[in-house]
Amino acid sequence: MTLEELIENFELLEDWEDKYRYLIDLGNNLEPLPANLKTDEFKVMGCQSQVWLVPELKDGQLSFKGDSDAIIVKGLIAVVLTIFKEKSASEILSFDIDGVFAKLGLREHLSPSRRNGLLSMIEKIRFYAEHLQE
Repeated sequence: MTLEELIENFELLEDWEDKYRYLIDLGNNLEPLPANLKTDEFKVMGCQSQVWLVPELKDGQLSFKGDSDAIIVKGLIAVVLTIFKEKSASEILSFDIDGVFAKLGLREHLSPSRRNGLLSMIEKIRFYAEHLQE
């Protein structure tokens, strides 16, 4: 799925109950992360749930795999993975994530703890991108 398709799908859904169901579906479709990758190295700190993000570099483009022990959070991971799929480190660091979150309505409709966790995921992705540029 592309970022444009994700935004379009969110826009088609009328209310937040439907959008939460969609998030759950996205999370259920995430490929499970193997246990050997669920380590402190890949753990996202600042999330109430357990969250892991694993970077993959191919031809100068970053993509990520991720997983969580919480259903809604897995959906948020799927959103984040879609947003940052196959981007260079510089594209990640300059990307207008606030604009995308505004289009999706995520900031207003997530609990403060989920919002903080989402921001922690973004920080971890930017951390990986910064270290790639060095």
